[in-house]
Amino acid sequence: MTSRTRFAIPTLVSVLALLSSYAHTADGDAIEPAEKEAAALAPIIVTAQKRSEDVQSVPISISVIGNEQLEQMHATELSDYASYIPGLQMSSTGTPGLASIGIRGITPLGANSTVAMYIDDTPLGSSSFYATAAGDVLDLLPYDVDSFQVLRGPQGTLWGAGALGGVIQYTTSKPDLEQTSVRVGGDVSSMARSGDLGYGARASVNLPLLPGQLAMTASVARQQTPGFVDNVRTGEKDENGYAQTGGRVALRWKANDDLAVSLSAIKYKVDADSNTTVALDPATLGPIYGKDRNDNYVPEASKRELDYFSATVNWDVGFADFVSASSYSHTTVHSLTDVSLQYGLLFPLFGLPSPGLSTFDQKLSLYKTTQEFRLASKPDDRFEWLVGTFYTNENSRKYQILSAQEFDGTPIAGLDPLAITGLPTTYKEYALFGDVTWKFNPNFDITAGLRWARNEQEFTQIVQSPILPSGETPGSSAENVRTWSVSPRWHLDTDTMLYARVATGYQAGGPNLALPDVPPQVGSSTLASYEAGIKTILADRRLILDAAVYNIDWKKIQVLTTNGTVNYAVNGGKASSKGFEFSAVYTPVSGLRLGLNAAYADASLSEAIPSIGGLDGDRLPFVPKWNASATADYTFDLGNNWSARFGGGLRHTGERTTGVTHDPRSFLLPSYTAFDLNADIANDRWTLRFFIKNLTNKGSYVAMTPLIDPTSPTGAISRVGATPLQPRVIGVGFDAKF
Repeated sequence: MTSRTRFAIPTLVSVLALLSSYAHTADGDAIEPAEKEAAALAPIIVTAQKRSEDVQSVPISISVIGNEQLEQMHATELSDYASYIPGLQMSSTGTPGLASIGIRGITPLGANSTVAMYIDDTPLGSSSFYATAAGDVLDLLPYDVDSFQVLRGPQGTLWGAGALGGVIQYTTSKPDLEQTSVRVGGDVSSMARSGDLGYGARASVNLPLLPGQLAMTASVARQQTPGFVDNVRTGEKDENGYAQTGGRVALRWKANDDLAVSLSAIKYKVDADSNTTVALDPATLGPIYGKDRNDNYVPEASKRELDYFSATVNWDVGFADFVSASSYSHTTVHSLTDVSLQYGLLFPLFGLPSPGLSTFDQKLSLYKTTQEFRLASKPDDRFEWLVGTFYTNENSRKYQILSAQEFDGTPIAGLDPLAITGLPTTYKEYALFGDVTWKFNPNFDITAGLRWARNEQEFTQIVQSPILPSGETPGSSAENVRTWSVSPRWHLDTDTMLYARVATGYQAGGPNLALPDVPPQVGSSTLASYEAGIKTILADRRLILDAAVYNIDWKKIQVLTTNGTVNYAVNGGKASSKGFEFSAVYTPVSGLRLGLNAAYADASLSEAIPSIGGLDGDRLPFVPKWNASATADYTFDLGNNWSARFGGGLRHTGERTTGVTHDPRSFLLPSYTAFDLNADIANDRWTLRFFIKNLTNKGSYVAMTPLIDPTSPTGAISRVGATPLQPRVIGVGFDAKF
């Protein structure tokens, strides 16, 4: 543990102890029964086991951030609150959606994701590694999100492919069948080291069309975030700004007490002017041109759009509850990367007098259809069961263009484009799953689950180039995969549960690129997780404590390697991740809420993987050994139906590497601790908000990418592109309800 970590963890505990002591002092040592009842924490309902259950009864390590907390934090993207979730690792490019996610040290080493992303009951993103799933995550504007939930550990039995490290689920708000309501809001903010202002605007309406039976809700939101990186080549100031736009329409029909139908449509778009990248010296990792400056020749713009439609039917058929969850989504990602300092430097090798411009233009279009049917038994004192079937059909179209241009943008005749490649892919999966729970007595039960899945994939490798072999080459693969889980629970009393969990998960394989000496197919990655935990509620439901320890064995890891020209996927060796998580929520008195989270992860290779330069014992990338956070919120009455609230949070992320330890292109990312503050004044209609993110304007880097000098015979690194932690943001906003 580093000296910074040894300081940060006691600091978190001290902050909570101080606030708790203050609360007890302010209200006296004795708390009246009415005060205890007002301070009691409300149950949180989740569907981690495909049933609606109190999170404290589920034998899975789960974190939940509700919509009220998201609004108080002024969370506008996943990076605003990811650090407050124990065991969640995020490596971001600084643009919403363009990031990689890991849980409990299971981070992507290849092109496929290790965490499944869901909206309510249906998955988003691709299960194929040709759709760049590892670097493209679901990152919604949370205005219409009811809660953000993280399920830690493999969830392959009930949640399917990709849930190798866990599941991230956005649950959306449901239309109110009784009350008409309108809500509007807005905010303006200033970012340190930026010359522009940020702003946000949002509105929603809920309409009972047939009171008690049919209701509709609609919302729209836009968030503009300014840039702070200046370009030394073009003179562009604050080139990395971006805009987020989202809209949702939902319809809920309660036909009777036994049948309900929900329809939803979401439109979401992120439009970024350029990547959040600064140029660093590879020897010192210091800025080459000064703080927050980059040297790209052309803007590295990106655009991501999501069109999502879902339909869910809940039907009480008497002996069981039936659910049908359907979805269709279309995701497009268009990004431009400046590779002039890579390919542009090679132009003289083709007889040209000097280097030039080169851009890597990538376009991805993913069409995904999913259907799940499941039937769950009614609650029973002895035996419960659940069975289901799942189907998905994915069609992805990825095309890449590598250009060759003069510095004034003129195409170079005979060389431009350097290459046009296409990787159209189809992915189909069929699955059967289920679990049973046997209750030996009111205090002890065991749940066992099993899933069988088959995926079939086809793709075509298309190459058109004046310097590379051209043509079209098809490929295909098929595989059957089984995952399972066993979870015993022991309720010591009504408020304390001990549990153990053994579970497996998988990451789908697929056909490989058609290249000499490259295996034609990549197999699935699999892992097994062993976990034990405790969940308890103390002090008249004013204190909730959760803790878990785990040991994960990861096999046949999918990694990217290269033949010197292109990257391709292979199955590597083995890895393990061992650690623990702890979380606590405490309301010592009514109005004061304290939170503390901490996680430790020792994630490393347990077998050498030469293709990525990894040796046995090397740390896995982007996994800090420690991450922790503390939050505090205090609400008090001002009179005349007005109240005030003050809150804040501390988030700590430990040191981590950008690659496995012995990879010569890996760098050490420093640990950092950031503070956030927020406050509001509110009555039944109006809320005036204040917020500060990164109060001390902490400077650190959250990602680094090496740039290899193509003219160097040893493959030396010419510079490093780094993503800084977002600077301090100070803002004010309002919300009004009618």
